[in-house]
Formats: sequence, C-alpha cells, structure tokens
Amino acid sequence: MPIEIKMPALSPTMEEGTLAKWLIKAGDTVKSGDLMAEIETDKATMEFEAVDEGVITEIVVPEGTDNVKVGQVIAILAAEGEDASAAKAAPKAEAPKAEVAPAPSPAPAAPMAAPAPAPIPAPATSGDRVKASPLARRVAAEKGVDLASVAGSGPNGRIVRADVEGAKPSAAPATAPAGAAAAPAPVKPAAIPDIPYEATKLSNVRKTIARRLTESKQQVPHIYLTVDIRLDALLKLRADLNKSLEPRGVKLSVNDLLIKALAASLIQVPKCNVMFTPDQLISFQRADISVAVSTPSGLITPIITHADTKGIAAISTEMKDLAARARDNKLKPEEYQGGTASISNMGMFGIKQFEAVINPPQGMIMAIGAGEKRPYVIDDVLGVATVMSATGSFDHRAIDGADGAELMQAFKALVEAPLGMLA
Repeated sequence: MPIEIKMPALSPTMEEGTLAKWLIKAGDTVKSGDLMAEIETDKATMEFEAVDEGVITEIVVPEGTDNVKVGQVIAILAAEGEDASAAKAAPKAEAPKAEVAPAPSPAPAAPMAAPAPAPIPAPATSGDRVKASPLARRVAAEKGVDLASVAGSGPNGRIVRADVEGAKPSAAPATAPAGAAAAPAPVKPAAIPDIPYEATKLSNVRKTIARRLTESKQQVPHIYLTVDIRLDALLKLRADLNKSLEPRGVKLSVNDLLIKALAASLIQVPKCNVMFTPDQLISFQRADISVAVSTPSGLITPIITHADTKGIAAISTEMKDLAARARDNKLKPEEYQGGTASISNMGMFGIKQFEAVINPPQGMIMAIGAGEKRPYVIDDVLGVATVMSATGSFDHRAIDGADGAELMQAFKALVEAPLGMLA
C-alpha cells in the first residue's frame, strides 16, 4: 500500500509552511533518516527527514509552494517490494478529496450539526468565544470577515484559514448599532512609486518578525533605562582569559562575557527574570539568554540555556555553534524557542546606543552599544576610559521601573568588576 508523506509540524505553532526545496526526486530510493526536503516555517528553514523506506513515486507538491498546510500530502512513497506504478496511481483517485478546499457551503457541516429548520451551519463558538486559529483571525481581520458567521472545518469545528478565505466580508455598516464606531478598513498595500525597483518576496521568517515586533510595540508597554559602563576591567580580564584558553582553542568575545553578566544579574534581581501572562506573573529560577543573531533570512535568537551556571568558555563555544547553525538555518525549534530574557549587541557596527524591542513573552531585553574612548571621572579625576552604553527595555506590566533600575545597576557592577562573574 502506498505511503502518503505529509507536511510535518516542525514547531508547536506551525499551521502551514513553504516547501522551499526538494532534496529528492521521483524514482529515488530513500531510507529512514535520509533528508528529503527543506521546509520554511514561521521561524526558520528546517530539514525534513524520511521515516519510512521505499521509492519516491510522485512529488505531489512542487518546491517553492507557499501555504502548504500541516498534514497535506506532499509526496507518495512505495514501500519496499511494492509496485511503484501502482503506488503512484493509488493517490490519484483520492486527489480530489484531498485537494478540495473547505467551502462556506452548509452541506459539509450538516451531518455534524443538530437538526434545524435552516441548513446554515452553526458558527464555531464555545460560549461567547469563537474557535479559530490565529492565522484565520488575522486573515479575517484583513478581509473584514465576521468569524461568528463562519462555519469551521477544522478539528472540533475550529475555523481555519481556508474557511475565512471562502467567506464574504461582513456587512458591518448594515448590522452595526446606531452610533457605533465604524470598523477600521483593511490596510491596503502602499502604492509603489514610479521608480526602478526590485521586489523580493517576504520569507515566512521575515513575516513572523514583522508580526511579532508589531504586536510587541502595540501590546507591551516598554520602559527604557540606560547606563554608561566602564569596560576597561572586562577587556583586561578577557585578554587574560584568552591567553590562558589559547591551548584549548577557545577565544572569548566581549559578548560572551556580557551574556554571562546579564544571566548573573537576572539571578541577582529575580524580579526581572519574569514573564507576563494575562492572569499570572511567571518567575523563572534560572537564566536562559536569547542572543540576537542576524541571518540572511532575518533576525533569530538562539538560546544559551543555564547561562547563569555555565562557565564563560562553555558559553563562548556554544554561542559560536548556535550562531553558525542559525545562519545556515539549521537550528532546532528548542534551540530558539523559549528563553527568559534577551541580549542584542550592535556595538560591532559602531552604534553608540539604541532601544531594542522586547521579544514576547519575555519581560526584558538588553541592548548593547559600542565601547569607545570617552572622558570619564575616575576617583574624582577626569580621565579617559573605554565606556559603553547599555539600555534595558522592560515590560512595564511585569517589571517596575525601580526593579529594572536595580537590574541595570547589578549588570553595570558585574561588567565593571567582572571577577564576580567567575565566582
């Protein structure tokens, strides 16, 4: 019997993805563990491995196809000893069933609905809440569709994207109560000026970055606190450590030491090592630091777990590995999902100071500027020191200004007296 290879869910939030590239073709023999395709999720591009052994008889979804839903058949595999031609023919008969998109017609929902005078399916509601996927809600908002009037074809009547795309926009002005504010019109793409240009299709990663950062600035009340930090002691410690670590092939960066300093500061000031939820404040007992890494497809934040207890050499080695695999789109979901706080360093670009956007649901992010020679008062005497500016962005729903200030004070103290990080 032919085996249907289906679009996998490569992350907990994945509902659909882009089949970026096939690594096999029809007629190839595959075995368990062989790489079959590269799939672009809402977070990264990941490789998809074969589970069964056999011969690929048909590629159902060509590479480059967008919006391939999780569970959709993407290829057909003939098991070992099976007739490849028969395996290819079998799914053809079922193709119309698999490819038919859910329609807003009442007919499909009729067997599930209780007998009623009208054949219109009941909307997917639970109490006063409409059951719909996040993607369906976004599409509905863009098209002006009232989810309460849409029948869901997903599990337990849940509304999915296809249901919304087949629905007609709601006639809001006709049904809105007198005097009610008009619903905002869907945002239309800006007109492109008559200037020579090149258009680049947005990747799923870039779309996710745009959505999450917009939500962060709209929903999270940011408070920003900046301190100037003298780096001379940290730079000297780094030079001494690198000299001693040279036989082991380890070379520490300033950022490695700052990751450690932030982790130690969060343990010292636990009120900032938190996450806000609508009805709870989650306080973490360890510091997992998400580190912003720029990649060709966009920004991603691999995580140094247990950064508060790991040695600086271990942090450095792990960070180099994570950054390299992030740029090659090779990270596993658990390596970039989570984290208790973030750090973003733009000092290497000469940026003196900036305010980073919080990465929800985390409660804070530390923005690191460039270290530079500045006039600085040392022991009541004006001198010259290497100084950097660090700015903490805090979720004011979860972290009070005084607590944020305490964290910045602890971070500054550790960087200026870095031996405390080694204790």
